[in-house]
Amino acid sequence: MRKIFALLFLLSTINFAFAQFAHQNVNLLGIFDDPAVQPESVYGIRYQGCWGYADSLGNEYGIIGSTAGTYFVDITDPTNPVQKTYIPHRQNDCIWHEYKSYENYLYIISDDGGSPTNSLQIVDMKYLPDSIHMVYDDTTIFVHSHTQYIDGDRWYVASVSRKNGNFYPMAVYSLANPETPTLLRALNQDFPNISSVHDMFVIHDTIFASCGYQGLFIFKYDEQNNQFIQLGALPGNSNNYNHSSFISKDHTTLYLCEEVPAGQPVQVIDITDIANPSVLSTFVTNVGDTPHNPYVLGDFLYLAAYSDGVWVYDVSNPQTPVNTGYFDSHPQNGTSYPNAYEGAWGAYTDLPSGVLLGSDMQYGLFVLDKTIAVNVPQSSPASSSINVYPNPSIADINVRMPGIKDESVAVTLISMDGKVVYENASLAVANEKVTIPSARFAAGLYTLKATTSTNNFVKRISVLK
Repeated sequence: MRKIFALLFLLSTINFAFAQFAHQNVNLLGIFDDPAVQPESVYGIRYQGCWGYADSLGNEYGIIGSTAGTYFVDITDPTNPVQKTYIPHRQNDCIWHEYKSYENYLYIISDDGGSPTNSLQIVDMKYLPDSIHMVYDDTTIFVHSHTQYIDGDRWYVASVSRKNGNFYPMAVYSLANPETPTLLRALNQDFPNISSVHDMFVIHDTIFASCGYQGLFIFKYDEQNNQFIQLGALPGNSNNYNHSSFISKDHTTLYLCEEVPAGQPVQVIDITDIANPSVLSTFVTNVGDTPHNPYVLGDFLYLAAYSDGVWVYDVSNPQTPVNTGYFDSHPQNGTSYPNAYEGAWGAYTDLPSGVLLGSDMQYGLFVLDKTIAVNVPQSSPASSSINVYPNPSIADINVRMPGIKDESVAVTLISMDGKVVYENASLAVANEKVTIPSARFAAGLYTLKATTSTNNFVKRISVLK
């Protein structure tokens, strides 16, 4: 049965490679996908996290995890991604791989259990483009872990399992010797009440720890006394899983993603009073989908949002993100948690060339041009989110824009193959609503763009027959 599934998946992937992707202001440069990568047996994941690296000669690489190992892809020519090398891991049915680098070293972690157990792998990349050297591949430091963050020469690792049975919700290691990290402190030594840390963002000695259903906790690692100190918290609840976060350029705002249940909005959190963080506002890419991982570079927030793909927001005003573009690497609709592991897992924003990397769990590594998205003039944020109904639609599509009354709106409807199927540059707004006849549109997914003199709206809609 699994061989049949793999064959069908491969055939669909071949057909998919020639398909168009819905996008706005973010353009496709290249894709890397090894058809030999088999989907893992639980969720059908083929790829996981991604990372980027530039060598001493200025060549650039995209790094992506797969079910059996790690690919190093030369993207110096972003329109022609070429596999440079590959590192196998100990299992061939992996769900997780995450990456961070320090100097010329890449740290490869996996949270897959089972037998044989995976390992911590450390790779020296300074010999690229000729070769890479594995300098550590062992389970002595730990067997598996979930996520990691490197700040200076401090390496923070979440959900650490050791072969002696010890579990650390989070631990900090010294990278004074990058090839043999040294444990400094485990969080549970100071806070045994924290049962698990899923991910963390670290700046200087301050850690924004996403602790799953326990919520957000802000810690300081006191290096002099070698201990963790709590600075603040935003308590969670038993329904919402606090997944990951990233801080704004001015360090006043935190963007927080919750993975469970599906469809949770991104939270915009005021951290000016770090002892009392508070939620300022929330926003969504598309209703029902799940922002997975956030990243901030300069004035822009990038979201890897599962089956919605990668989204770009202008956060020059950190409290009011304005969408400026997106690229949907996974046109199919996602399903509900826990079977919704489809689409964009992560992104990487920091390559010198400025290209954007995105990892899609089914379709591989995407090399993207975000030039237009980061040069879109910012418009004022909507007074409240756009409301499209019915969605899915079998007749007229109603677009309600609260607060927009006495002006016209330009409406464009774009099919999944990138064709404009409807365009009206001056559609009158009546009672905060415009109506689009959908009877003539073929069944399928569409991107709706509505623009007024003060607002830009983007919404994914579905037409049924």
